[in-house]
Amino acid sequence: MNSDLSSLQIQDIGEQGLLQRLQRFCPPEIIGDDAAVLLTEPEQSLVVTTDVLIDGVHFSNVTTSPEDAGWRAAAANLSDLAAMGASPLGITVGLGLPGEMMVSWVERLYQGMTQCLQQYNTPIVGGDIVRSPVTTLAITAFGQVHPNQIIRRSAAQVGDAIIVTGVHGASRAGLELLLHPQFGQNLNDTVKTALIKAHQRPQPRLDVLPILQKILASSSPTSPLSHFPPLPLSIAGMDSSDGLADAVMQICRASGVGAILERRQISLPTAFEHWLTKEQALEYALYGGEDFELVLCLPQYLAHDLVEQLGQSAAVVGRITSESTVVLHDEKEKFPDQVLSLSQGFQHFSH
Repeated sequence: MNSDLSSLQIQDIGEQGLLQRLQRFCPPEIIGDDAAVLLTEPEQSLVVTTDVLIDGVHFSNVTTSPEDAGWRAAAANLSDLAAMGASPLGITVGLGLPGEMMVSWVERLYQGMTQCLQQYNTPIVGGDIVRSPVTTLAITAFGQVHPNQIIRRSAAQVGDAIIVTGVHGASRAGLELLLHPQFGQNLNDTVKTALIKAHQRPQPRLDVLPILQKILASSSPTSPLSHFPPLPLSIAGMDSSDGLADAVMQICRASGVGAILERRQISLPTAFEHWLTKEQALEYALYGGEDFELVLCLPQYLAHDLVEQLGQSAAVVGRITSESTVVLHDEKEKFPDQVLSLSQGFQHFSH
């Protein structure tokens, strides 16, 4: 066996040796059996989501360190829970790894996942490891939510406001800077670092949920804030991991409605103003993806209250209509209306 720990490969220590090293990232009272047992609070629904990430598709050593790859993988799953209105309970991690993979790379991957998860008191509660010619990371996340507080894509109503919880396009800009450093020569180092961090270390918007719940509870005169109230109305939403345009279109398709997005209301990073053309900035925001903000549809009066409480770059960006299309509109009529399409964003298996 190679005695140099810095050059130790997985095939040097085998499956059990690697598992022993990774178990220190998991709570000892939960792991060790054939499956994990997680407790949910009374009257809560279990929410489960799975995300598969492939080396060369979702991450690479050109744009992400092992720690960043781990962080992004954890954040993507926590974002899916947030999009359902659920608070996290734990995750499991499935790894497909080449035998020649360095053990240190895997440990650093887990360090990145843990750094993200610790912010939300979320443990790694198990998983599996197999040999694979391509590095593959499959995470299943578990969360809980009161049945009356589930956010669904299919709940949008005509007249609802469409809000975003933050800026869009920053992750795409960060990726471009990593791939083409010369592209941002007119940006200062602070701005570059912030955009790159938006790509490498996105923040799942679990912080939005308690604010949203408080607003909904206070809007119901018969429900005390100290209990989980039956919501006075349904909230539609999802995260924007595949882009803002994709999120709005997915919600509309599931709800059988259409939408109008106001071009000038879409929240963009301030760095875009003197760096990208308006069309480039809009392209990044609509189709760049991996910003992990929430896109929510709710009545106008509640939407404006939520935006005010969230502050920063949260904004009302449009409204739900009875039409069958999603239209990008310019209120100043400088640009013609544009019908958006799912085919314009990233889709697996598309050409």
